Amino acid sequence: MLTFTDRARDLVTSFLERSGGELGALRITSQAGSPVAPRFKLTLVSLDERESGEIQVDGPGFPILVKLGDSDRLKGAVVDFVERVNESGFEVRLAGATSAPTPLPRTNGVPKGEIADRVRAVLDTQVNPAIAAHGGMISLVDVQETEIFVEMSGGCQGCALSRMTLRQGVERMIRQAVPEVTAVHDVTDHASGANPFFQQ
Repeated sequence: MLTFTDRARDLVTSFLERSGGELGALRITSQAGSPVAPRFKLTLVSLDERESGEIQVDGPGFPILVKLGDSDRLKGAVVDFVERVNESGFEVRLAGATSAPTPLPRTNGVPKGEIADRVRAVLDTQVNPAIAAHGGMISLVDVQETEIFVEMSGGCQGCALSRMTLRQGVERMIRQAVPEVTAVHDVTDHASGANPFFQQ
């Protein structure tokens, strides 16, 4: 059903192993977007978190949970880990897709507005005090409608677990406090991280 590149498979396996058994499956869910180029969200979960309407399929060494409605669309898809100038992360390319979607642009300046203020409050009071022990910090750099863009620095920049930290911890905290947020994008230049907490 799904094909994983070596890089994507190795990273998922590594993240699952580092969770110490707490996480055991990869969930792939479709998000709002163009019907021609739908977006997919990848999340590491425990098998106990399987939801009604989800089916379990075999991955390359780990189980994958997908909604029944997404299973047909994902046939023949390729899961890859991509690194671009301002963004890195997992990407799902559907069968027949000719090119990867272009990352959303990022603006300069301090994001303003109610969503920006509420997200900054979560970062300042919950997230950054927790990751300060690793010498890391996460900053809000842009808000576009209901999508936010964050940047990691210090020990988080280039850290092998940065993606997992963002998706499993930070994004959950933000979505609980600011449910209007529909997507969290990491625009960190991880390749230039000078002192990552965990080396790849």
